[in-house]
Amino acid sequence: MAVGAKRGINPDSPLARLIAGPMRPGRLAWIGLRPARRAALVHVERAEVTVEAGLIGDHHAGRADGPRQVTLIQAEDLSAIAAFLGQAGPASPFDLRRNLVVEGINLLGLSDKRFRVGGVLLEATGGCHPCSRMNDILGEGGYNAVRGRGGLTARVIEGGEITVGDAVTVEG
Repeated sequence: MAVGAKRGINPDSPLARLIAGPMRPGRLAWIGLRPARRAALVHVERAEVTVEAGLIGDHHAGRADGPRQVTLIQAEDLSAIAAFLGQAGPASPFDLRRNLVVEGINLLGLSDKRFRVGGVLLEATGGCHPCSRMNDILGEGGYNAVRGRGGLTARVIEGGEITVGDAVTVEG
């Protein structure tokens, strides 16, 4: 798919060239698995990822080619969410319920792209919008604090193992 095609951007435009421009690599900072719907996340240092099942041990596992096989959020957004709630320190990845926390790379820049986390190839499928439970988990205003900062959803194109510390790079 051409850069910006989902956004209706002319692929030959200066804006499309900027969007397709280089991005510094990021780093995988945290991995969490959701063993069951509404169950507490389990923090792990490494995880197996397959095309057929997504993250092994996550309740979304087994949904081949699903658009939410993996969810990601930026570490930088955890600090912003806490600030919007008037809290010191970053929000907890356990509360946001995303699988992967990455740092040093702008997830919005990965929209409509394929990217690697370690050796695993993912394809961004859309925004990971907050759910109504954010007010229950984060307190009053939690839903609005996460709006626009909920991260990305992705599907697995090539599986493998990921480990905290792996590079996050745009496939290109």
